[in-house]
Formats: sequence, C-alpha cells, structure tokens
Amino acid sequence: MTALRGRSALVTGGNSGIGRATAIALADLGAHVVISGRDEARGNQVVRDIRAGGGRADFVAVDLRDEASARELAARTRELVGDVDILVNNAGIYPFGPTDQTSDQTFDAVFTLNVKVPYFLVAELAPEMAKRGHGAIINVSTMVAEFGLAGMGLYGASKAALVLLTKSWAAEYGPHGVRVNAVSPGPTRTEGTAGMGADLDQLAASIPAGRPGSAEEIAEAITFLATDRSSFVHGAILPVDGGRVAV
Repeated sequence: MTALRGRSALVTGGNSGIGRATAIALADLGAHVVISGRDEARGNQVVRDIRAGGGRADFVAVDLRDEASARELAARTRELVGDVDILVNNAGIYPFGPTDQTSDQTFDAVFTLNVKVPYFLVAELAPEMAKRGHGAIINVSTMVAEFGLAGMGLYGASKAALVLLTKSWAAEYGPHGVRVNAVSPGPTRTEGTAGMGADLDQLAASIPAGRPGSAEEIAEAITFLATDRSSFVHGAILPVDGGRVAV
C-alpha cells in the first residue's frame, strides 16, 4: 500500500512493542520511518526488518530524558528525512505501585518521558508542519488515564496530562492543517507488559473482548490516525481497549 508514500514519520520508543508494530505498519504504507530508542541492537534489528520488507527506516539511539534530548532527536530526524510529516509519541514508562512507595526520582522520570519529551517534540515539529499546512501527531495514552486504579495513579496521571495536551494541540495547530489525536490502549501484550504475567490476563478478563490486545492491533489505530483516512478527526482520544470504555 502507498497511502503514506513520500511522507516521513518519527516513532519514539520504536524498537519494541507498540512502537515497533507502528513503525512497521507505517513503513508498509510507504512512509520513511525513523525510530528512536535506547537499545541500539533492537533498534537496528527493527530497521533491518523494515528494509528487508522493502521499506525505508533509520534508527536514532537516544536517551529521552529532558528538553534538550527531545530537541536533539528532532534535529537528528530532520537530518535523515528532511521534513517530518508524522510524529508518534509512543515512548513511555509505566512503573506501578503504591503512592507511599514512589520515590522523587521515579516521579520525575515518569513525567519527564511521558509528558515533557512529547511536549518539546511537538514544540519542535508541529510549527514546521503548520507552516507546510499538513501533518499528523499521534500520542499514545492509556485507559488508566480515564479512571482510577490502585497502584497506577502516577502512570495514569502522566497520560491524563498527555490527553489534555492532545486536545490543546489540536486546537492550536488544527487550524493550520496539523491533526493531533491520541490512542488509548487497554491491556496489551508486549515485551514491556510481560512482567505483569497473570495480572494482565486478570485485567483483560473484565473487558468485553476478554483478552489482552496485541501491539499490532494498537498500531492499526495509530496508522489510521496518521493517514488521510482520518482527515476529519482532530483532538480525538481513540479507545483501543477491548471495550473497557463501555463498562
């Protein structure tokens, strides 16, 4: 398929899980994809997989830890692909646990990667998209940004902030042709959630689908929001949660 031929995309945290599935899906649609991550070996493997399938991809090794690293990633991506047409803010961390056992360092790390880094990537890339009159930004949120769940308050709060930013950015950049939306995954089986074991299945048992989702299923929603198929969608938070939104 060629829906994204001639366009470029940056996918943060693209070396595994939802990010990897998204990078592959975007490349399959013709986009030149840049993925970022800390694990160079895994990142380069994703690039090889995409290129083996006839797609175009590059990897940027970066530790996204502050404003400067976000702006550096934007600059390095431009060096590789020129103008960036699609930004997928996927990189994130999700430590779970009681509030009274959360350290100051953990709190700062969660809000830095889950909120500050997307904020400054958008600050770098959205104005350029607006000048060209087109672009798509997709933020990856979570269902626990919408309701309270014991032990998930810090993670959920950081993603709730991203949900509000999604709507604010849609209002700010939408009039200039830049669509900003988010997906809200439910329980999803990835390398990152493997440690949850039976807890993931128990969480999924309460939703209509009755099972965890796959990274590829989340990527399908992201690619929909990245293409012109969603040309009239602005500021939406798309639940991809197996029906949790319905119960």
